[in-house]
Amino acid sequence: MGGEPMLELLIIADDFTGALDTGVQFAGEGAETRVVTDRNYDYCAVEAGIQVLVMDAETRHLPAKEAYDVVYGIAIRGIASGIPYIYKKTDSALRGNIGSELTALLAASEKNILPFFPAFPKIGRTTEAGYHYINGIPVKESVFGQDPYDPVKCSYIPELIQRQSSVPVRTIRWNEEIGGTQVTPEIVVLDAQEDEQLEELGKQLLDMGGLSVMAGCAGFAAVLPGLLKLKGVPPVPEVFSGKFLVISGSLNPITIRQLSYAQQNGFLRLSLTPEQKLETGYWSAEKGIRVLNEWKTRIRGSTCCIIDSTDPPGDGKTANYAGVLGLTAKEVRERVAKSLGCVLEGLISGGEPFSLLITGGDTLLACMERLAVAEMEPVREMGPGIVLSRFQYQGIWCQVISKSGGFGAETLLFDLAEQILGNHHTAQCCVCSR
Repeated sequence: MGGEPMLELLIIADDFTGALDTGVQFAGEGAETRVVTDRNYDYCAVEAGIQVLVMDAETRHLPAKEAYDVVYGIAIRGIASGIPYIYKKTDSALRGNIGSELTALLAASEKNILPFFPAFPKIGRTTEAGYHYINGIPVKESVFGQDPYDPVKCSYIPELIQRQSSVPVRTIRWNEEIGGTQVTPEIVVLDAQEDEQLEELGKQLLDMGGLSVMAGCAGFAAVLPGLLKLKGVPPVPEVFSGKFLVISGSLNPITIRQLSYAQQNGFLRLSLTPEQKLETGYWSAEKGIRVLNEWKTRIRGSTCCIIDSTDPPGDGKTANYAGVLGLTAKEVRERVAKSLGCVLEGLISGGEPFSLLITGGDTLLACMERLAVAEMEPVREMGPGIVLSRFQYQGIWCQVISKSGGFGAETLLFDLAEQILGNHHTAQCCVCSR
C-alpha cells in the first residue's frame, strides 16, 4: 500500500451495482480494478498495480444539489491527484441525477466538452437523435417511467439534463463530426444504436484529446479498455459451490417476473412480511432469530431458494404498515434493504456455502455494509450486465455476482441456477444481483 499511485482511470458511479457492472468491463480485460464505497478514499493509498478505481458515490437517491456537491468533490480530488481519465458512470435507463452530476464533472474539469454516451446497445438501451429507448420503447414509456423511487419522466436527453442544469446540451449522431472549437462549456450527447458506433465515437474523441473527462453507462465503458490500453491477463473462470440463494430487494416488474418464473420452476420462495421488512430490530429479537432458524432448516432441504421483499399483486399491506409507522418512501427503501442485509448475515454466519444472488442496488449495498465490506474486486461478466466479483468476509474470499433488476429474460434466475449448480467447488461463494 502507499507510494506513487498507478491509477489511470477513476469511475464515479451513482450506485453499487452500477459501479460493479462498469468496473468489470476493465477487470474482464485483465486491468487491475477495485470498487470502493468510501467517498473519501485516499487515491494515493491505493494498492500497488491498481489501474482502475471505481467509487460508488451513492448519489442516485440524493437531492440534485447534494449529488452535485458529492460528484464535484470526488472529481476535484481525482484531478488534483493526477488521474488522467475520469468517467462519470450513469444509469443505462437514465435514473438518478443525470443533469446535476454531469454538470459537476464538467465544472470540476474546467473543460469545454463533456461527452456523454447514454447507450448500452448490448442490453437494448439505444439513443437516437437525442432520445433514449429501452428495447425500442421511449424510456419514459418503459417500466423505468414507473420506477417507484426514480421514475424517468423524459425521453429526450437534452431536456432531461437541463431540468437540473443550465449548461448547453448538444446532440451528435454517431456518424457526425463531433467538433471541438466551442468556447462555452457544453455537454455533448452522442447517439448510438450499436456497440461499433460507440467505439467509432470513442476513437474520434481520443484522437482529439476529448476523453480526459467523459460520462456514460457500462456500454461505453466496455470499449474503453481498448481505447485507453487498460488491459492485462484476463481472469480464469471461477467455480461455484453450495446452494443457489437469491435475495431480492428489487421492485422492478422485470425482476418480479423473474422471481415468479423461478418459483414456478422449483425454487423455494420465502417472502418477508411487512413487519419483517420495516420493524427496526426485528432480526435481532427473539422472533427474528426464530424465523431465521426456521428458514435455515427449510433452505437445507432445497437446492434453489429465493428470499424477497415483494408483496403479492394487489397486496398493499407493506404500504399500509409503512403508513402506520409514518415512514417516507426513502425510509421504507432503506429499512427493507437493511432487513435483507440482516437476513443474509444470519444465513451465511452458519458457515454453509451459498451461491448467492442479491437483486436491488440498495440491497446489495446494505448487505455489504452489514458484512462490513467496503471494497470489492470485479472479476468477469457471466453475461451482459451480470457481474462476478469477490470480497473478503471474516478472512475468507467470497464471490458475489451483481446484476441490475431492470433487464434480463424471464428465465434468467432459472438459467443462472443451471449454470452455477453445474459447476461445483468447495470454496465459499456468494452471488449478488441488483
